Amino acid sequence: MDGALRWRIPGSGHYLMPEEPTGRGAPRPSQYEVTSRLAPEAKTAIFPTVFGANVTMTAVGDPLVGRLLDGRYQITQRLARGGMATVYRAVDMRLTRTVAVKVMHVGLGDEAEFARKFDREARAAARLSHPNVVSVFDQGQDLEGPNSRPYIVMEYVEGQTLRDVLNREAPLPPARALELMEPVLAALATAHDAGLVHRDVKPENVLISDRGRIKVADFGLAKAVSSQSSTATQGLLIGTVSYVPPELVVAGRADARSDVYSAGVVLFELLTGRKPHTGDTPIQIAYAHVHRDVPPPSIGPTGGRIPPYLDALVTRATARDANRRQPDAKVLLAQVRRARIALQQGLADDPELTRELRAEPRQGAGSPRRRDRADYEVTQMVPTPMPAPQAQARPMATPRTVLDAPPPAVHRPPYPPIAERLAASERERRARKRRRGWLAFLLVVMISASAALAGWYLTEGRFTTAPVLDSLSRAEAQRVAAKVGLSIDFSEAYSETVARGMVITTKPGPGTKILRGGKIEAAVSKGPERYPMPPVVGLSQAAAEAAIKNAKLAVGKVVDGYSDQVAAGTVLRASEKQGARLKKGAAITLVVCAGPKPVSITNYQGTPYDAAAAALRAAGFQVAERSGYSTKVGKDLVLRQDPHSGHAARGKTITLTRSLGPRLITVPDVQRMTLPVARKAVREAGFKIQVQPVGVNRAGLGYVVNTNPGGGAIAAKGSTVTLYVV
Repeated sequence: MDGALRWRIPGSGHYLMPEEPTGRGAPRPSQYEVTSRLAPEAKTAIFPTVFGANVTMTAVGDPLVGRLLDGRYQITQRLARGGMATVYRAVDMRLTRTVAVKVMHVGLGDEAEFARKFDREARAAARLSHPNVVSVFDQGQDLEGPNSRPYIVMEYVEGQTLRDVLNREAPLPPARALELMEPVLAALATAHDAGLVHRDVKPENVLISDRGRIKVADFGLAKAVSSQSSTATQGLLIGTVSYVPPELVVAGRADARSDVYSAGVVLFELLTGRKPHTGDTPIQIAYAHVHRDVPPPSIGPTGGRIPPYLDALVTRATARDANRRQPDAKVLLAQVRRARIALQQGLADDPELTRELRAEPRQGAGSPRRRDRADYEVTQMVPTPMPAPQAQARPMATPRTVLDAPPPAVHRPPYPPIAERLAASERERRARKRRRGWLAFLLVVMISASAALAGWYLTEGRFTTAPVLDSLSRAEAQRVAAKVGLSIDFSEAYSETVARGMVITTKPGPGTKILRGGKIEAAVSKGPERYPMPPVVGLSQAAAEAAIKNAKLAVGKVVDGYSDQVAAGTVLRASEKQGARLKKGAAITLVVCAGPKPVSITNYQGTPYDAAAAALRAAGFQVAERSGYSTKVGKDLVLRQDPHSGHAARGKTITLTRSLGPRLITVPDVQRMTLPVARKAVREAGFKIQVQPVGVNRAGLGYVVNTNPGGGAIAAKGSTVTLYVV
């Protein structure tokens, strides 16, 4: 275990090893990877691998990030680091898709047992093909560098984990909790049918994609049920301490019922928002799984909304004795579906369903079960013997043969004496009475048995349970239904998730009571619902929209396009090609012609007027001429342009104003006028005034002796006239 941080557990010879999460939603710090002898009688220690511990390594400087692994997988980001391997996000350069790559730690590849476990991880996961199981794509060996490290390539699921849902929403309503558990159990049922045990069922290993698809990850830790070989690393087993089944702690063995236990703990946590067992150390939690029953989820502050049949379902799945649990995930899946139907029907209590879910196999004489007083035990329903009828309670007289009369003599009288005839008659009467009593008793027994049989037949015997047919082919569904005496009426429907030819759903649903010989309605997938894109280019906008709607598609955005050859209002392009197979209601974007393309307008203000007019006419515009005076814009330059910017169609009129330069007026003659009179005359003429005293006359007569420019001169309106005053 080179390069892995470890702490030795005193006196045990085993170690405490932290791990990082395999996905988003890391659990609380109470989960660790532990190897320790938890029970003196256990011959094998437990090795609960917890991928969600908060004792982590930093991802800074990871040598694999940025590398091209095996010439194919470009490592882009480290997602998580575990005790045995590190998970990276990568790009498959050959197929151009995002994948998850799990690479064994440096040094572990040299240990044959660890390498075999890693190889088994890929092979076990690759055997499973189910929509709720994370797929395995590839397996290989990284031979670059001084160390050889095996790796596996898996499906990358973008989204969140069930731990995220727990942290955000727990406790969940019962219907929501069962809805989340159903696909998890479907994945486990597929594994159990294939002879595999997951061994590490926990919220962190349940991935929920952004589209809502639920997938179970880390099936690589699975082990074949039929395998009798010792586990990896000298018998150490894999599991998570908060969800570990008792048999893993005590005996180091796991089967399908171990996954049932862990799934039951996950369901308990969904319903209550808490784990059933807690402790200061992982060993204390593991001991709690061995010595204390998981309590019914209704015991607690949120238990008022949990019906009794859910209590029975959870307590049976989490029974410490594996013989009392459901035998595998398929049975648990059917019971979860039964409970969902009861919830959908609004049943706060269903005693019959509760008894059915609570029923458990009898304990054999050779497998006694120790009960602790503190346990929350689920009472086994043992039928009480019916009391015997009174007629049976009394001892029955044994019939005897009565020989009262002696053997007949040779000379017997033709008629017996009257006393003998009376005695014989009494004996015959008693015999008939005894026979009638036996007949009456037998008749009562037969009637009672017939009534019981008829009652059983009317309430139970004539019914069977609708089987699970989801994701089966027509032939497989018919074969499964025939085993329970049912027939199937098939119909077809579209499905985005179920493959063509496979059963989508059934009515009545799995687990529902149905008359023997009855029929099940099954919807078979026609595959995804797709419709061809109709031809719309060249049609008017209204006609194109009608064609799209008739094809069961939808009109999306309508944007303007331009053309000199196509009439306005005609469709130029569409976002999808003609004949493309599209989902129902897919939005189609149309490009509709708005006429010729507008021309950009150049601003020619301040430029020579004649050149500007010629340029605008060359661009396709009409020019309207105006003129005006300006003290700022020179003569024969463009004083104003309207419009001066933007876009316009060819042929639009643009107005140009030619500058005439400043307006020229005559300077008034104000010589020999007093200063106030001169000021008024010059200002009224449209000039500005500047006064300049001259001479040495201090008397200040205030007469204008001269002006600049002089009186009668031509000057621009608004210019300054200087008045020389004595």
